[in-house]
Amino acid sequence: MNTKKISVISQSDFDCLKALEEKALWLSSWMIHHANHVRKNRDGIKVGGHQASSASLVTLMTALYFKELRPNDRVAVKPHASPVFHAIQYLIGRQSLEKLKSFRAFGGAQSYPSRTKDTDQVDFSTGSVGLGVAVTLFASLIQDYLESKSKLPEGYNPGRMVALMGDAELDEGNVWEAMLEGWKHDVRNLWWIIDYNRQSLDSTVSDKLFGRFDDIFRTTSWNVIVLKYGKKLSNIIDKPGGESFLKWVDECPNSLYSALTYKGGEGFRARIEKDIGHHAGVKSLLQDYDNEQLYDLSTDLAGHDMESVLESFKEAESDRPNVFIAYTVKGRGMPFAGHKDNHAGLMTEDQMEAFKDNLNIPDGSEWSKFAGLKVNESKLKVFINSSPYNKNKVRDLKAPKINLPNEFPLPKGELISTQDAFGKILNEIGRTKTEFSNSLITASPDVSVSTNLGAWINHRGLYDRTGIPDPFKEENVLSPLKWSMNFNGQHIELGIAENNLFLFLAAAGLSSSLFGSRLLPIGTLYDPFIMRGLDALNYACYQDSRFMLVATPSGITLAPEGGAHQSISTPLIGMGQDNLASFEPAFVDELSVLMKWGFWFMQDDKGSSIYLRLSTKPIKQPDREINEIESEIIAGAYWYCKPKYNSPIIIVYSGPIVTEVQKSLEIIREDIPEIGVLSITSTDMLYKDWANNSINSHISKLLSKVSKDCIIITVIDGYSASLAWIGSVKGNKVFSLGVDKFGQSGDTIDLYKEHKIDSDAIIDATANALLL
Repeated sequence: MNTKKISVISQSDFDCLKALEEKALWLSSWMIHHANHVRKNRDGIKVGGHQASSASLVTLMTALYFKELRPNDRVAVKPHASPVFHAIQYLIGRQSLEKLKSFRAFGGAQSYPSRTKDTDQVDFSTGSVGLGVAVTLFASLIQDYLESKSKLPEGYNPGRMVALMGDAELDEGNVWEAMLEGWKHDVRNLWWIIDYNRQSLDSTVSDKLFGRFDDIFRTTSWNVIVLKYGKKLSNIIDKPGGESFLKWVDECPNSLYSALTYKGGEGFRARIEKDIGHHAGVKSLLQDYDNEQLYDLSTDLAGHDMESVLESFKEAESDRPNVFIAYTVKGRGMPFAGHKDNHAGLMTEDQMEAFKDNLNIPDGSEWSKFAGLKVNESKLKVFINSSPYNKNKVRDLKAPKINLPNEFPLPKGELISTQDAFGKILNEIGRTKTEFSNSLITASPDVSVSTNLGAWINHRGLYDRTGIPDPFKEENVLSPLKWSMNFNGQHIELGIAENNLFLFLAAAGLSSSLFGSRLLPIGTLYDPFIMRGLDALNYACYQDSRFMLVATPSGITLAPEGGAHQSISTPLIGMGQDNLASFEPAFVDELSVLMKWGFWFMQDDKGSSIYLRLSTKPIKQPDREINEIESEIIAGAYWYCKPKYNSPIIIVYSGPIVTEVQKSLEIIREDIPEIGVLSITSTDMLYKDWANNSINSHISKLLSKVSKDCIIITVIDGYSASLAWIGSVKGNKVFSLGVDKFGQSGDTIDLYKEHKIDSDAIIDATANALLL
């Protein structure tokens, strides 16, 4: 048993931590081994897992979960360390043995931590590397926002947002984009812990990279804490040859250090003797250690030294972000430690047997929580139950739902675009002082004005924790926009980085679960730039965050802007993205209905986020009462003009292209007076309902109004396949018009003609259909 004095905790607690570290290492390694070598493999596909990546984080995660974390702290776990997380939750009592035995199997513990699929209270889903890191920064911003407005639950102490990350994740550009945004917003209560094992998926990390890490973090006001030497390495500095030894460790290239780690103590001895054996005191220093001891000394990095880890956590500050650069060995304690190919490596059955023997685990006790440990079970149970993290038994909070207004804004105007109407709706909401209006939070990546958030911002202001005045106002320079920032504001102005927008929305949309206070987030951006942040959008939806995405302008209808700003495939993205209900209203009354319903659906237990694809095209508004078709607008379609059953043709459209449909109708009706027009407000809702309910679906019922011989003409300012599937509902022939190639600058008249979605193209398609 260790008898040396520990500076940061009692010896008893230290012994418990070391025992739990050993058990977490074993359970995470065995979990992967069991999934690959013990459990029956039914399809012959490798199950996989990451024993080496898990091993490099065991010490840090043990220190966090059993000693450092407080009840309101939230953690994004490095994806490849998922087995360590599940093992720790099993030891705490929040994960079942059955789930561990089913690791990476259907219904079991997930390969990467998942808020929606795992049952051991994951704070942030991770998997696409870099995104879990960055979302903690925006969660910190959201926590500050809620605290500034006294929206946190009574007695709630703000927690730290913690990201456990691999060093190779710093190759992801979204991490640096987020860090810059965090610097602008003065984030705090944020910890990023870098598992600096100097290896990536394929090989080793460039030596040049680390030399810049700390500089970049310090430049953006982070508190940088480097965990380099463990106590053994630190203590040789005063021995003869010790300074030279440490200097050699410092200067050893990543690839060489990894190779020597794999070779073992004999390899370290030979290389050190070759490189610095002639330095004073080095040979005698090496003679003091046998090969095993020399290996332990040479690989005694602070990320694996429990005392050093606990000491470093005490150096953190709360009023600014902290980054811990923790030197570790990938695969620590395993036969392939340090090998450049160990990322997906698995111990063989013989290696696992030796590993088990080394940890004194009897046969049949592989899943035991306490077998083989030197600390008795009752003492460990008391220690686990007393950990601050374990005091909060329920981590998935739930705030009350926000009451919506009975009367929702419906802007008036003969000619108005959906983008303009969106701004007017928020303008009206911004004038009110209600629970609903106070719960809204908007964000935009430097396109607030051009997506019509200006009026809302004038009413509600921009958020900043410390306060930034508007120099234009102070200098009496006229501007229609009020741009002062303070903690009362409800708009977050982001830089022009779409990943940051979606990660912000991910964090804001989880506010109920993370912080017990509900927000209704709205994010705006140009529709084509959804693709710039698509991975982050998918990530937000994957963990069932709730928000309203307003993408505008869209399509080639944004004519003069040219092909770089004209979206084509976004209707397909809206259809294919899970946990995102997408809509493209043509008229203002449709938008009003969908926004009100959207704010309800965002809060519903079975709901999702909302995507509204809007347009700058002014459209003459219909004079109608919409109550009778509200449910159909939400369901995805309604008859704009009802057909007769014997009509040989119907036209199906979505969005602002309705103007071209209206023009074509004036001509087509001369020959086909019985023609009908079906308005699609959501290809997404319509398709999913049809896929699930077939003949009982909404689209099936709508198309029952026409015969199977009726030909369908579809038209959309987007990819033509978005509506082409409608012919499959009952086997009708389809002519699909849409935008299948990049656009260019021009006006809508020329561009609609070029891409064959104008009224002439609709008329031609109708004529060709009748010739069949």
